[in-house]
Amino acid sequence: MKRKVWFILPAIVFILSGCAMLQSVIKSTFPYTTTLEIPRTSAVGVETSVTGMANSFDQDFKKDGNNADKVSKVRMESARVESRDPHDFNIGNLTSLKVYMSKADGTDEVLVASRTDITAGVGNVMILDIDNTHLLEKMVREAKVRIKMVYKLRNHIDVNAHLHIVLGLAAIPRRN
Repeated sequence: MKRKVWFILPAIVFILSGCAMLQSVIKSTFPYTTTLEIPRTSAVGVETSVTGMANSFDQDFKKDGNNADKVSKVRMESARVESRDPHDFNIGNLTSLKVYMSKADGTDEVLVASRTDITAGVGNVMILDIDNTHLLEKMVREAKVRIKMVYKLRNHIDVNAHLHIVLGLAAIPRRN
């Protein structure tokens, strides 16, 4: 009996994947992620930017990466940054950090999260203040989105720091 469930369950999920409610739940569950590098050669006290491409885990299961055609009113819900390499990199080495999201070609760029008052001893994980005033549905219909991180260093760093950005979205089903 258990074997039949494992064959039937994926079929049900596949059939329901066209459902707007399910797509909104999926889009609201899987965050967009990317890892960006702060080079050790970055100047202290100067705003510097790095960019990278991000996508959501659920997009890996679609041929063209576009699985958001049945969602609307997509907004930023949460944002955090965590150090990856070195794992214990203190994000307090930064005084400010802003995260922008845009289409893959850099168009339609909007500020989605920031922190301008980073304390020196914050540690290796930090929650960002979100800006949920922008609708992001055009971007989430793209196969990938471009993430730009603008930062300002408080202190010189001795290593290249890799920061992992996690952007959680909220979506509702689109009415036809």
